[in-house]
Amino acid sequence: MKKIKIGGVPEHFNYPWKIGIKKGLFKQAGIDLTWIDFHGGTGEMSEALETGEVDLAIMLTEGSIKQIADHKPFKILQKYIETPLYWGIYVKAGSIKNKIEDLKNDTIGVSRLGSGSHLMAYINAKSHNWNYNELDFTIANNLEGLKKSIHSESSDYFMWEHFTTKPLVDQGELKHIEDVPTPWPCFVIVTTKQFYNQNKKIAEDLLQIINQITKKVKSQKNLASEIAQNYQQKENDVIQWLNQTEWSQHPIKINEFAKVKNELVNLNLIDTKIEFENI
Repeated sequence: MKKIKIGGVPEHFNYPWKIGIKKGLFKQAGIDLTWIDFHGGTGEMSEALETGEVDLAIMLTEGSIKQIADHKPFKILQKYIETPLYWGIYVKAGSIKNKIEDLKNDTIGVSRLGSGSHLMAYINAKSHNWNYNELDFTIANNLEGLKKSIHSESSDYFMWEHFTTKPLVDQGELKHIEDVPTPWPCFVIVTTKQFYNQNKKIAEDLLQIINQITKKVKSQKNLASEIAQNYQQKENDVIQWLNQTEWSQHPIKINEFAKVKNELVNLNLIDTKIEFENI
């Protein structure tokens, strides 16, 4: 039995992994898979991959490509989510700010530098013709830290996945301004080159299992209610999220890679040296 540790954000996207572990599907293939939640997102997972705390991680596409461009020894195995991630923009409840234009020159809360919340702030700024070279950030580690930074006014707004953050809006703790979708498939499955080179067959078996699960997951009876219970969501919100979300079973395409790379290069976040074969 091969022990493997995989990490991801504690969000509804990753429920198929929990299904596979609960049903023993990985163990049937000789894989003792342990799931680890990372509340700090892609930035935290990158550190965990590099130190060997996990063997694989479900990371944001743009964050993964930036890490590889920054010479991290990572390999993208395949796409995990085919559709965009909807990043909500949040200010504290009661704020007089009502639209994105009101946030120009404000301090942005991010979980870590290089995280999705950090990179998407640049993409959002560029789309509104702001000077993205002068953005001001406060590092707050995770969603709870970001919420606290808003209320302590160490940051003015932050970006996080819409449905994960919606309960805080419903409870009156945050105010939702707008959503910004990623212009590419949002999540990929990432490992280190060393792990892949030493465990190719195991990695392929693991991908085959998760792909079989994600192909069929939407037809599962009571899926929305299960996800709602597991992630403290409203069932109607989960249904809406499922309607706009598709899991992937395919490799990342060169044009998808190029779109992310070109955006990051244009934002001066990476240089142009990274090529498709490097990922």
